[in-house]
Amino acid sequence: MPVIRLPYDDLEHLTGVSIEKIKERLPLMCADVERMETDYMDVEFFPNRPDLFSVEGVSRALRQFLDVKPGLVSYEIAKSGIEMVVDSSVLDVRPYVVCGAVKNLRLDSSAIESLMLLQEHLHRGVGRNRKKVSVGVHDLAKVKPPFRYLAVGPEFSFVPLDYEEEMTMAEILERHPKGVAYRYILEGKSKYPLILDSEGNVLSFPPIINAERTRVTESTKDIFIDVTGLNEDVSIALNIIACALAERGGQIQSVLLRSLSGTVGRIEEKETPCLEPGTMEISVKDVKSLIGIELSAEECKRCCERMGLGAEVPVSAPAQVSEMPDTISGEETLVVKIPAYRYDILHPWDIIEDIAIGYGYDRIKPEIPETVVIGEVHPIEEKKSAIRGIMTGLGYFEVLTFTLTSEKKQFERMRQNPFSGLEGQRFGSLVSRKGKPLHLSDVVKVASPISTEHTILRYSILPNLLDTLSLNKHRDLPQRIFEVGPVVLNYKEEYRLAAVSIHANANFAEVKSVVDAVLKELGLEDAEVVESENEAFLEGRRADIVRAGKQVGVFGEIHPEVILNFGLSYPVVGFEVEI
Repeated sequence: MPVIRLPYDDLEHLTGVSIEKIKERLPLMCADVERMETDYMDVEFFPNRPDLFSVEGVSRALRQFLDVKPGLVSYEIAKSGIEMVVDSSVLDVRPYVVCGAVKNLRLDSSAIESLMLLQEHLHRGVGRNRKKVSVGVHDLAKVKPPFRYLAVGPEFSFVPLDYEEEMTMAEILERHPKGVAYRYILEGKSKYPLILDSEGNVLSFPPIINAERTRVTESTKDIFIDVTGLNEDVSIALNIIACALAERGGQIQSVLLRSLSGTVGRIEEKETPCLEPGTMEISVKDVKSLIGIELSAEECKRCCERMGLGAEVPVSAPAQVSEMPDTISGEETLVVKIPAYRYDILHPWDIIEDIAIGYGYDRIKPEIPETVVIGEVHPIEEKKSAIRGIMTGLGYFEVLTFTLTSEKKQFERMRQNPFSGLEGQRFGSLVSRKGKPLHLSDVVKVASPISTEHTILRYSILPNLLDTLSLNKHRDLPQRIFEVGPVVLNYKEEYRLAAVSIHANANFAEVKSVVDAVLKELGLEDAEVVESENEAFLEGRRADIVRAGKQVGVFGEIHPEVILNFGLSYPVVGFEVEI
């Protein structure tokens, strides 16, 4: 989770509250204070609150939470007269773009540092490491509107940020540190996105690097912001940065976007940023039910205002008995206005969580549950406990690994290669699905992965164990580890036991003796061992475990290519079996 540095002098200046009171109350906003130093503190916030990724955003939230200035903040937007023309050439490269300007700023080194850090936090969180959203901030005095957003060939050249020499875009991707780090985003593209002013000067090469010409310094008074990306999240990033700068005393101004194709935002013209709040209605009855305390609509309203939300209690008609029995219309509700910079409110329950925070977790008294019951161990946990006893008795140590993993670890390194064909293509599996061949459609993908290491839910445990061995190469051999836990196939969870052993003399006889012992202890003596075709294992030294005509496991000597893929240098044997 992002850790934000909050200088004490900035906090006191922007909130008007003493730092002692801030230190006392900040943790009640669901913030985890990592460390406190002489002149600053480092605070960790949840990734779903990017509006708190800067000292300006935290200060605004503190003013509301501490009742200094509660309620919805209204930011005025003036028209800047600046236009951005979006060329159709960029639509196949990076189609979404929004812009804005903030003028009459007074920036010092602390404010600039906060802006740059906010930009990078947005890149990592909302932007998914710049792939979905990237932000550029520029000194508006050094360029001349109107601006153009277009795609050009890789031979186009300009002076990138932190450099003095002119470089082509292709050279930036090869030599500039930011180009090397983020060139994968533009992989396979014949043209690259670019933002130019009316005189042909470069502002930005999104999502890679800005031009040195538009660097923001302490003398900068007016800032131009561009946000490009692959979806509508570009708007939330622009809103967060514009509102943060407005907290510094800047005046937000809109930019007119003209699309030559009429496909950006599905309109030909639009003004950005748009800071109109969203609206959601919640039931006071649901608030009482979920939080567990009696709150009136007016109390809920005050709690919302402490969290920076606008709230109104609508005047409703007297309650009337409806035609359906046991139901009454006219239930008490709350109409809530959601700031344009809030990224996290997707459901009424998100607002109810804010009401609980606004009420104060310290004021909610713990209670002993009225229902007294005696729990019992779940059958799966009983089985897992028995398996742990078996495996530790065989000399193996238990490890726990993440269920989130990646295609590279699960498939490429294991020589499975399922992604070379069409959806639903048959491919080799460590353990088949209920006796049927595993298909690509069975693999559960993460909709919005935060990194390339966590893109799917694991369908096999063995790759995680091999990864654990690679992290412990500095330890003495032999190493024998196991894990008993879930895998997810076609959105359904099933439990497996997997184990590996690494040392100079690891061989098929060793792993078969372990598998025989495990099957006997589990009461699966009727299972058969048949020849396997799984390419994660060495040919002639691999076998499938079959029971009642269905494959339930696999074991053998790990293929040398797989061993090298995980950075190992000794023979490895392993098995995986359904439990």
